[in-house]
Amino acid sequence: MKRKLTFRLDDSLIKRAKRHAKRKGASVPQMVADYFALIETEEFSSVIQELPPVTASLVGILKNKNRGEEDYKKQLENQCLT
Repeated sequence: MKRKLTFRLDDSLIKRAKRHAKRKGASVPQMVADYFALIETEEFSSVIQELPPVTASLVGILKNKNRGEEDYKKQLENQCLT
């Protein structure tokens, strides 16, 4: 069952969150839900601690995206052609 949760945040933080969500093709509530789901796992905690900060910041950005091996291959081909 889903329930509503309200946050009170600084206006500038809300604007930054919305811009980030738009760039990632997600909603702010979905990003928050994904983050909370991710931090609950012990695996996440141990993996994140071992990663460089830039790499750690990328963890989970494609969660719930319908990307497969063919998409990856196509991206590599496009990079090689440019």
